[in-house]
Amino acid sequence: MTSDRPRRLVAEAIGTMLLLAAVVGSGIMADRLSGGNQAIALLANTIATGAALIALILAFGPVSGAHFNPAVSIADAFQGGLSWADAGAYIVAQLLGAFLGVGLAHVMFGAPLYSWSTHARAGSAQIVSEVVATFGLLSVIWGCARTRPNAVAFAVGAYITAAYWFTSSTSFANPAVTLARALTDTFAGIRPLDVPGFITAQLAGGMAATLLFRWMIPGSSETRDRVAISMRALP
Repeated sequence: MTSDRPRRLVAEAIGTMLLLAAVVGSGIMADRLSGGNQAIALLANTIATGAALIALILAFGPVSGAHFNPAVSIADAFQGGLSWADAGAYIVAQLLGAFLGVGLAHVMFGAPLYSWSTHARAGSAQIVSEVVATFGLLSVIWGCARTRPNAVAFAVGAYITAAYWFTSSTSFANPAVTLARALTDTFAGIRPLDVPGFITAQLAGGMAATLLFRWMIPGSSETRDRVAISMRALP
C-alpha cells in the first residue's frame, strides 16, 4: 500500500464509522421502540447490524478490503497480505472511525456526544463467547476467501447476525467496536472495566483461527499469499 494509502485509510475510517453508527443507532432505536422487551430490541439491533455489515463490505471492500476490525487487519498482516506498518495504519483509521461513529449515532438520536457505559459485560462466559465469536468470524473470512471471495460479505454478515444470538456477549468480535462502545451508555454499550478482557479474548480467538487456517491451507507460502490477497480484495 503506497500511493493508494490515503484512499484505503479513508475507506477503513468511514466504513468503521458507519458500522458503529449502525450498531449504536439501531440499539438506541430498538430500545426506545421495544417497550422494554429486550428480545425484540436485540433482534432489531441484530438485523440492522448484519445488514449494514454486508452493505459496507460490498461498498468499501474493493478499496481497502473492508476490514473495519483490528483483529482482521492483524490476521491479514500475519498471513502476508498486508504489511505490519499498513496494518498499524488501518487500526488507527478503524479506531478513529469507530469513535466518530458512536458520536454520530448519539447526535442523530439527541443523546450526549459521549458518555461512559455502565452496561456490565463481565464473567468467564462472556470472555469465552468473545473467543468463540472472533474465532468464528476469522474462520468464515479465511474459509470463504479460499474458494468464494465474492461471498465473504454475505457470509460475514450472516455469521455476525447468528453470533449475536448464540454467544452470551452478543458477539462484539472487534477490538475497535469494543473500545468505541465503552463510550455509549445505551443498549449497545460496554462498561470500560470489561473492555480489556473482551479485547484479549478477541485477539486470542482471531489468532487461533488464523493459525488453524494457515495449517489447513496447502503448505506453500504462495498459496497463503493468494488467500491473504483475496481477503484484502473483497468482494
